[in-house]
Amino acid sequence: MERPLRVKAKKARVLHTKKKLLQLKRREELSHNIRYIEKVPVEIVMDRDFVRVRPEDSLATLIGLLRGEESSAVVVDDSGRLVGFVTVKDILHLFAPLRHHSVVGLSLLKRYAVNRATRVGDIMVTRPITVNAGDTLGHAISVMLESGKHHLPVVDDSGRAVGLLEVKDIIRLIRLVSL
Repeated sequence: MERPLRVKAKKARVLHTKKKLLQLKRREELSHNIRYIEKVPVEIVMDRDFVRVRPEDSLATLIGLLRGEESSAVVVDDSGRLVGFVTVKDILHLFAPLRHHSVVGLSLLKRYAVNRATRVGDIMVTRPITVNAGDTLGHAISVMLESGKHHLPVVDDSGRAVGLLEVKDIIRLIRLVSL
């Protein structure tokens, strides 16, 4: 009776040890892949098919373009140079309920300022945080963590908007390399 219990315990230890070794090996492979991720150029991961608007476009036009999983828009001039950036959160701020502690005249002014005549240029961030297409994901991740931004316009050396990097793009890559 005692012998079968020892055999079972020994088999359980062997299985437990093998499982631990597999977990360690998997963790080592994953850490290697994650080290690789930080060296990947932004241009490989960025979205090249992003919403582009001009400052003179209406807010209604912008809202109409933000469909599906799109959550931000890059504002460009006629030559494609980045002049601003708008996220869904920026739009939501326009429709936030009035706060009790806000200045009465200012909150009323804000409430009446949002109408069909509102332009993208009125609400865009005029000096957005960007990354360069040649930067690494390690750099882009650092910028995102330091700034708290989930979307970064990607520009080339001449300041032209060439892409959009979002957290979901990085997570998608991490998911691919960790399979």
